[in-house]
Amino acid sequence: MLGYWRSHKEYREFVISNLESYSHDMSPVVEYLDIITKLYILDLDPLKSVIVNRYSNTGRKAVSQPEIIRIFIMMMHLKIPPNKWIDKLKNNHVLRTACGLHKCQIPSIASLYNFMQRITGKSCVPQTRTFRRKPSKKLSKGEKLPPRHPNITAKLKDKIITGRRFNDPLAVAINDILAIVIRQSYNLGLVNPNINVSGDGTCIPTGASSYGKRTCGCKSNGVFDCSCPRRFSDPSATWGWDSHEEHYFYGYTGYFISAYSKTHQTDLPLYLRIVDAKRHDSVSALVALSEFRDRYPQLCIDTFISDSASDNQPTYELLDFWNIDAVIALGKTKNGNFKYPGPLKIEANGTPICPAGHKMVYWGFYGDRHPRIKWRCPRVCGKTEPGFECLSCSSSAYGRTFYTKPEWDLRIFCKIPRGSEQWKSLMNERTAAERVNDRILNDYGIGISGRRGKKRIAFFTLIAAINIHLDAQAKIQSADWYARQANTA
Repeated sequence: MLGYWRSHKEYREFVISNLESYSHDMSPVVEYLDIITKLYILDLDPLKSVIVNRYSNTGRKAVSQPEIIRIFIMMMHLKIPPNKWIDKLKNNHVLRTACGLHKCQIPSIASLYNFMQRITGKSCVPQTRTFRRKPSKKLSKGEKLPPRHPNITAKLKDKIITGRRFNDPLAVAINDILAIVIRQSYNLGLVNPNINVSGDGTCIPTGASSYGKRTCGCKSNGVFDCSCPRRFSDPSATWGWDSHEEHYFYGYTGYFISAYSKTHQTDLPLYLRIVDAKRHDSVSALVALSEFRDRYPQLCIDTFISDSASDNQPTYELLDFWNIDAVIALGKTKNGNFKYPGPLKIEANGTPICPAGHKMVYWGFYGDRHPRIKWRCPRVCGKTEPGFECLSCSSSAYGRTFYTKPEWDLRIFCKIPRGSEQWKSLMNERTAAERVNDRILNDYGIGISGRRGKKRIAFFTLIAAINIHLDAQAKIQSADWYARQANTA
């Protein structure tokens, strides 16, 4: 059962009272000021109501639960592995204090992993299954593995519109906790009520072997290529294709929804999903975005920004159903593949070409009863060479106008025209998703940690996302106790 839970106010008082002894020499505190500030501003009071149901009402009381999650956050910030962390806490008074612990209260490694299992559930025990070889087919640079099931995005779109959801208990567990930190960022203005979100997948290799351990005696009999089941320490890991590095990897795919704050110039992860390595990002995008909207109804998503992995008609139709603008890069194999056979030539990005061969000028989106995009004559708008004349143009001073309608093809005739300045500006925000992926994988070591098991990887991905939010929050607020000490000195 869940025992005593120290409040955030009590935790702050504990930190102040224990670190004030360094007022004559602040150097031990300054060395770890970044992580101390992050933990000092992190309010874990709402976490109790989130995890209380994961403990029984009887049995020995679990203590120091908020302190344990602070340990995980500090451990990842300082890049110290769990097996060396307990000794670090025993020998460092400043770090113990920042976690909210006395020396006699330091939890064991078993307590840390028990807490992890309470959040995510027990990790998969080694299981026997058939050995799966690494695929031999190589894909070209930038190309992704195709979806396993044809028309899967269309089927998903129809089910999502009718209210069907595909909630994963692991995704629910980690995003319940992440929501606490997101709420803090929202209250600080780091997350706006009206936001543009970006979605992107990333490869997360597992530390487990893809070969498994033989359980048969075929090798001793001279048979080295048998098809007998083998024992795998990470049985749910699969083979996936890394389109950036152009090689296959064994593990999982992380699909994260992120947002960029122009005011504070920060990139924040807002939703986390750990899925099979072979799952296509177009499938993960629809599922993650629907779950994200359900979880945060107070947030109004203006635009969904993605790479060409989401360039499919069902995604555009679902976004249009939700009244969300789509800024999605065109897939190379689909350029110019649209339905509208208009009298004017239409570029692959949906821009009409006037009879003289010039690109027409975007003149706004009209979202009334008949949504349409207006285009004007490039000569009248001053986009052609001085003195240029066109006999086929309208004789009016306003010039010829042309309308394209998104209903013709939502993929090509977007509400925000491809190639326009607004489209380019929004597409630039997609790099927020790439930066978030890079911070989770490299800065906080998820991609190189060698951890195995979907649940364990998901938990440490959650801790990395919390750290990213706290880094952003620490930019706009500091530990007030340290400010007082600095002013006194």
